[in-house]
Amino acid sequence: MIVIITNRARWLEAHPTGVFVTTSLAGEGFIHASTPEQVVGSANRHFAGQHDLVLLCIDPARVRAEIRYEGRPGGTQYPHLYGPLNLDAVVAVLDLPAGPDGSFSLPEGVA
Repeated sequence: MIVIITNRARWLEAHPTGVFVTTSLAGEGFIHASTPEQVVGSANRHFAGQHDLVLLCIDPARVRAEIRYEGRPGGTQYPHLYGPLNLDAVVAVLDLPAGPDGSFSLPEGVA
């Protein structure tokens, strides 16, 4: 499984189109994603203090876009989707609430 952290409004905007796209796809050429082990670090680094976030839990076998694992040589490798995410690859959508201190922890259901 791979996951995408996004806000609920952006996720709901994707429903009529059938695909999920972020600004990073246009600007950087890919959609940022994480493995379950990377969720907490990514959320706390890039989304600290934000609210109304969700995790899109994705079955990589259903993704039509190319998936590449990229990062610094010898460092952490993150999954990147080169193309829009087809919504039928999303197998679960989980709330990602910030704790009282604004930090995140891994929600149940992410494995």
